[in-house]
Amino acid sequence: MDEIILIRSRRKTVSLTVNERGEAIVRAPLFMPQREISAFVRKHEIWIEKKRQECARAEKVSFRDGDTLCLFGREYLICEGRSRISGGKLFLPAAERGKALVRLLKRLTAQEMGERTRMTAERYGFSYNAVRVSSARTRWGSCNRRGMIAYSFRTAFLPAELAEYVVVHELCHTRHFDHSKAFWAEVALILPDWRERRKKLKECGAVMRIPFDE
Repeated sequence: MDEIILIRSRRKTVSLTVNERGEAIVRAPLFMPQREISAFVRKHEIWIEKKRQECARAEKVSFRDGDTLCLFGREYLICEGRSRISGGKLFLPAAERGKALVRLLKRLTAQEMGERTRMTAERYGFSYNAVRVSSARTRWGSCNRRGMIAYSFRTAFLPAELAEYVVVHELCHTRHFDHSKAFWAEVALILPDWRERRKKLKECGAVMRIPFDE
């Protein structure tokens, strides 16, 4: 296995993460024996390799002219110009293209996910406070007890059926602020195939690692 970055500190537990460069980082207590750390890493070798593969796939996403991006299930040709989407084309400036794309994706996500949330809430009688867009890298969406729903701008890369699942998931949290049986029963009433969609969503982890140079 590739080299592991070990960081010791005054903590009580050991943790493992893989950063955007594919580096596995272990954070361990100051006096935890090396053999225990090595055993912990070996136990998670498959998980580490999966995360490194996600990093490799994310790095292949390109924003160059002539490339295409699929956003909310629609494919767009990337061209140089003022940031906008028009006629099946996604225009981005030559300078700081990644940052410009993030701003555009946030606007698109606010529009698309905001409308999906409104329509779903009206159809099934949900009540929520507002929708906002975040830069979250660890979750597609969230809902707090005040009914504020947040979606990562990275949901723009999801196909329509998975974006729908994220919307339903968060709206159901307005009634069940947990992942209890009652919560999943609520989800199932709207999306009987939620397990399949949830599985597909987990396979989209590489999207969270796309480098935008924000």
